[in-house]
Amino acid sequence: MSDEMKLTRRAALAGVAGLGLAATACSREDSAPSFAPRPPADGPFKHGVASGDPDQSSIMLWTAITADSLDAPVRVQLAEDPEFQSVLIDAEAAPAADTVRAMTPFKLLADGLQPGRTYWYRFSFGGALSETGQTRTLPEGAVDSFKIAAFSCSNYPAGFFNAYRAAAERGDIDLVVHLGDYLYEYGRGGYAMEDDERLGRVVEPVHEIVSYEDYVLRYAQYNADPDLKALKAAAPWLTIWDDHETANNAHVTGAENHDPDEGEGPWPVRVNDAMRAYYGWLPVREPDNRLARYGALEIGDLATLIFLESRLLARSQEMTMEGFPIPLDSDPEDPEVQAQVQAWLDETVGGEDRTLLGAEQFDFVIRTLEQSVVAGKPWRIFANQVLMGSATAPDFTRETPFWLRWGMRIAGGDIWDFARQTQFGVPMTLDTWDGFPTERERLFEAARNANADFIVLTGDSHNFWTVDLKTDAGERVGVEFGVTSVTSPSDYEFVNAPSVDFGQMTLQANPHILHHSVYAKGFVLLTLTPDEAVADFVTVSTIKDTAFEAGLDSRWRVTPASGGAVSAVERLDGV
Repeated sequence: MSDEMKLTRRAALAGVAGLGLAATACSREDSAPSFAPRPPADGPFKHGVASGDPDQSSIMLWTAITADSLDAPVRVQLAEDPEFQSVLIDAEAAPAADTVRAMTPFKLLADGLQPGRTYWYRFSFGGALSETGQTRTLPEGAVDSFKIAAFSCSNYPAGFFNAYRAAAERGDIDLVVHLGDYLYEYGRGGYAMEDDERLGRVVEPVHEIVSYEDYVLRYAQYNADPDLKALKAAAPWLTIWDDHETANNAHVTGAENHDPDEGEGPWPVRVNDAMRAYYGWLPVREPDNRLARYGALEIGDLATLIFLESRLLARSQEMTMEGFPIPLDSDPEDPEVQAQVQAWLDETVGGEDRTLLGAEQFDFVIRTLEQSVVAGKPWRIFANQVLMGSATAPDFTRETPFWLRWGMRIAGGDIWDFARQTQFGVPMTLDTWDGFPTERERLFEAARNANADFIVLTGDSHNFWTVDLKTDAGERVGVEFGVTSVTSPSDYEFVNAPSVDFGQMTLQANPHILHHSVYAKGFVLLTLTPDEAVADFVTVSTIKDTAFEAGLDSRWRVTPASGGAVSAVERLDGV
């Protein structure tokens, strides 16, 4: 068994492609594309404008200037009307990071604003005006409705950012929440780049990003995307990072995709460079400790939104299969084998010292949940990077059709090893909260004790999910809505098996999982009112063309209940 093997379904599903039995679901076409990519912007404001990290009286405003010389001030105007007849702020912005290839980001914290108000803003430089952005402060007091659009996993070369465009064109979003993987670190020829040249979306720089300049160039490329710019200008943003803002499967001491012995340098240096670029090129407030990007937003009397950091501040090193306690040819029905696997899951994977959040952040989360309950707010929302609910892998040696089992067996290696592991009731992956079950149980129990039911918005998986969240004793604590990707491929897209319902396999293996949609691209629109929370799983018909249609995968409703519980989530779309 390979010591480097991760407990993940990706190796099993994606690896079958090497046999010629699989292909990406959105296969490359040799014919000329039908799309007409939107042209890049001219002038100094090539990267548009953005706002973020709102509270009741202030918000961060952002732009970037492309100019050979910064021989004029960069100014910001913020007004109460889109015609700028009532200007409240007219001030000079400050550089937010070092200039790289004539590109310099600028920020200004606009404060002294009124809660729950819409404002318009624009930047000027050397006689040029930026586009106008629209933003909004958080409300206080009574709130009738609040709409959150949640996104994750935006891989530039994989396709067009149609999900951003679909949200921007709605015109009714109060807050955009990006749950991580805003960009990807890979160099050309890496993950999900089969169509990059055909789509005109070759990454910049073409090598894997490691240095500060590398990260800046990648942010600059993403931020110049017209669909991303449209949503940036349409509403305020809250961003949290997952792993690809630094490197795949990042943790405190390193990452799966970081090798200091292969010229990538010390991990702390790479993290520092990535964070400098992150805080410079996004409309975010920078804490004293750059790694401690967690906190809470108060949405009037309606909701508390808690955003987490689960990668760089405290996360324990990821688990591998090096310590898997039994040979893979063991009998899965043998009680002794079952006991050994369970002990490994409980004592090793579930070790008391394993953490995603760290003690300080964990205490902050519990205090915030308790305060939200005391304040009488009906909703507590988590902005969370990786799947919080448990997800046991289906037994791929039995549930898959014969030809797929045969393909995995012929492929051998990590692929077949993973399939055989699924006989023993293991999680789909240990990179999620399933890799930290003891801390998850502490969180759930503390929430139950505080009567703090909650809703979780989760990224990372490239799938839509609806999950009943329960303690080990089966007590409900909330519901999780998994947000699919903007463009990044699902693991299941690498298996050309249209007759195989992988989502249904997941449901059969996990009665608490109510929905698992494995192919759609899009976002989740969460509408909060005092009486209900409605989650629309919004889809886009394609990411390989700029012409697309928005659709609906499913719609879900949660209603507050007394006694610290959340009523059973209900599907509304009749499917």
